[in-house]
Amino acid sequence: MADAVTFKAADGLLVPGIRHGFFLRAGGVSEGIYASLNCGRGSRDQREAVEENRARVASALGVSSTSLIGAYQIHSPTAVIAHEPWEPDEAPQADAVVTATPGLAVSVLTADCVPVLLADAEAGVVGAAHAGWKGAKAGILEATIEAMESLGAKTSRISAAIGPAISQRAYEVGPEFRAAFTEGAPENDKYFSDAFGPRPHFNLPAYLLDRLFAAGVKSAEDIGVCTLENESILFSYRRACLRSESDYGRQISAILVG
Repeated sequence: MADAVTFKAADGLLVPGIRHGFFLRAGGVSEGIYASLNCGRGSRDQREAVEENRARVASALGVSSTSLIGAYQIHSPTAVIAHEPWEPDEAPQADAVVTATPGLAVSVLTADCVPVLLADAEAGVVGAAHAGWKGAKAGILEATIEAMESLGAKTSRISAAIGPAISQRAYEVGPEFRAAFTEGAPENDKYFSDAFGPRPHFNLPAYLLDRLFAAGVKSAEDIGVCTLENESILFSYRRACLRSESDYGRQISAILVG
């Protein structure tokens, strides 16, 4: 049994028959800036270490390594449907993966962006979405829900959980960023605060939570854990940038039916 550590998802997603986890950075074999459960194949970590870390995650979920899959993430509004495992070098370019195949774990990698896990337990349909601000604004969550519906899910039955991500307190942005969200949509200004410094700070998890509810999801929660502020348990791209580090680790979030 793998010793990878996970956060429990929000209560709304803890439903029978759905295994899932927001995995932390502990419990792996990577070293240095990647210590220790770095699951990012796109990092410059040793490939053998990454594959061992992913195997530990798969074991914790109760599936084989080949059954833990994810997309080649590109900050898009594209969701794809998986019916069977694919090889890592054949992963489609997308930012969400949806499946109704029992035993197939769909996953996303993050290091400040928001991982969102979704499930319709009655229909046996799950999804994992990677939502940075670009994908969030362009509609990655809505695309994920649409893909789930095509497999028999109903939006009103979907439960969703937002995992560890950069918090508003830590997410400083520029005025042009704020303008991009509020131009033509002045109601979006509520997701920005000037209370944390001279520049605005954006609340990406809150923005995504409201988009889930606006799409018709009835049960959705944010576990409220900041990647930048919790170095001992989470990787953060922004932290690596602030320290001028050469690279950064990625944590994985995954979900499956059965």
